[in-house]
Amino acid sequence: MLRSSFVPPPQIRALRVYTRHIWDLTADRTRYWQRLEKLLEDALCKLTSVISRLAGHQTARAVIEAMIAGERDPRVLAAHGQGRMRNEKLPALAEALSGMRFGPQHAHAAASLLRSIDLLDAELRDLQERVTEHLAAIPGSWGVDADGVTGPQAGRAADAAALPAAERLDEIPGLGRESAMALIAEIGLDMSRFPTPEALVSWAGLTPTARQSGPRSGRGKKGHGNTYAKRIAVLAAYAAANTDTFLGERFRRLSSRPGGGGRKKAGCAVGRSILIIVWHLLNDPAARYRDLGPDWHARHTDRSRKARNARRQLEALGYDVIITLREDAA
Repeated sequence: MLRSSFVPPPQIRALRVYTRHIWDLTADRTRYWQRLEKLLEDALCKLTSVISRLAGHQTARAVIEAMIAGERDPRVLAAHGQGRMRNEKLPALAEALSGMRFGPQHAHAAASLLRSIDLLDAELRDLQERVTEHLAAIPGSWGVDADGVTGPQAGRAADAAALPAAERLDEIPGLGRESAMALIAEIGLDMSRFPTPEALVSWAGLTPTARQSGPRSGRGKKGHGNTYAKRIAVLAAYAAANTDTFLGERFRRLSSRPGGGGRKKAGCAVGRSILIIVWHLLNDPAARYRDLGPDWHARHTDRSRKARNARRQLEALGYDVIITLREDAA
């Protein structure tokens, strides 16, 4: 008999509608920001040469709104800079705005794009509130207080017996609260559907598949799976790469490995690790995430083996090597 397919319960399927709509609207908002950047380039306005990205940047928004209102003086526009833009980068900002040809047609298009972005921002805030309310109405996501009481507001105290599901996943480096709720919408709260963590990873499509034809074997590729869960896990891995944690160090070690595939393969590998952690946290509501620390690999390295490998490499180059252990390193 074939194992039945994973069909989430109605409450999780309804949650999926909200979270996947958030993905779509976020992508639409990104496209509007990209169109606005292209519009500024067409007007010879090199704002992005000074500002890393337009989205969410207060100085960029203030400068663009002033240009829409009719201001064209580079120095006056640069005076709208905030924070570092007003102090350190003020001359560079004024230079980036010099020589632009921002006409009425550009002003009209930029104003339209900003209105569309504001509308999407409002829609996304409303959707995120609905996701929070909907998840709070699912009993499986509730926490448990120290006295055993459960409910939508339970499990938030420091001595709670079990945290709410989204709060548990939020403790994983790189996985924020919104991403945790989106991941729950994809994989559900009942981990009995996945007998092992590896089954969840395989369902998400992050398990490498073997590529072999006769004596020839190639690099394994990721299999097909749930694209939303895969995307959330990999993006969380990229976010964890900048943290001083076990997952961050694992990402950096894998991405710097010679011939290891770089950041792309490291993102998939750490994404698999994140899904394994998620499975354990959802399978046992009382479990809490405990970081192993960025020095975990160093603490579990076989020093004798590394010393032998280093000695072989030096001897292969023609050197005689004598290894002695320092007293302070013993």
